[in-house]
Amino acid sequence: MGTASDYVLNELRLLRASLGLSQEEFGRTIDYSGSHVSSVETGGRPPTREYMEAVDRAHDPAYQPGREGRFMRMLRDLAKLDVTPIWLREWIGFEREATTLRWFELAYVPGLLQTERYARATLAGGRFDADEVERIVASRLERQAILAREQPPQFIAVLDEGILRRPVLDQPGLMAEQCEHLLALAAREHIQVHVVPVDAGMYLGLGGQFIIADLPDGARVAYADNQLDAQIVDTPVDVARLARTWEIVRNEALPRRQSIELIKEVTKSWTC
Repeated sequence: MGTASDYVLNELRLLRASLGLSQEEFGRTIDYSGSHVSSVETGGRPPTREYMEAVDRAHDPAYQPGREGRFMRMLRDLAKLDVTPIWLREWIGFEREATTLRWFELAYVPGLLQTERYARATLAGGRFDADEVERIVASRLERQAILAREQPPQFIAVLDEGILRRPVLDQPGLMAEQCEHLLALAAREHIQVHVVPVDAGMYLGLGGQFIIADLPDGARVAYADNQLDAQIVDTPVDVARLARTWEIVRNEALPRRQSIELIKEVTKSWTC
C-alpha cells in the first residue's frame, strides 16, 4: 500500500494524463516549468500550497477564488496525516479500509476508544516531548472518526481488566471519565467491548497487544507494537497465528453484557 503522499502525486499525474498534456505543456498552464512538474510528480519536490492552488485555478472547473479547490483539500488532508507518527501511517491506511477490526489491549484502553485526556496521559513520562505528544494525540483523535462514519467497521475490542482499574496519578476523575466514555461507545451496535477478568489468571494475551483488520477484498492484515517500533504483519501464516491467538484470548473474556456490567462496576469505584 502506498502512502498518502503517493496518492496525491498519483492524482496529479492522472489529472495531467487525462488532459493529454506533457509535463512541459501542463507546466505552462500553471506557470511552472516542465522540470518542476516532473520533480513534483516523482516526489523530488513537495507539492506546495502555491503549486496546488495553481493546479486548482487552472484545472478545477468548480474553482472559486478564496475557496479550497480539489488539490488544496488534498494538501490539507496530507498535512493532517503528517501529524501521525511515521510507524503508524501504513497501518492507518488499513484501518480506514477495514470492514472489521479486532483489537486486543493489555496495557491501555484501545486508541480508538480513548478520551483526549486519557490519550495524553498514556504519553506522559518523558518518552515524547510536548510537541510530539500533541501530534500523537491529534492523530489518535483523528483516527477515531472511522467509528462515527456512515458505514463504520465492526469494532471488537478485548481488554484486560487491569486497564480499567489502573489509576492515573495526579489526574482526578480521568478514569471515571474514560470508563463512562467506554460505556457510551459500547452501547453502539457496531462496537463490542469485552473484558478479560482478573480471575482469568495467566492467559495467552499477556504476550502483548495486537490488532487484526479484515479488508474489503477478504484479505487480513495485523498490527503489533512495542516500546520502540511497530510491525505490520501481512504474511498469511503470521496473520493466521494471530487470529488463533485472538480466538483464545476472546474466549477468556466475558460476554458483551457481562463486560458492560463489569465496566459499570469499575466506573462506580472511580466515582466513590
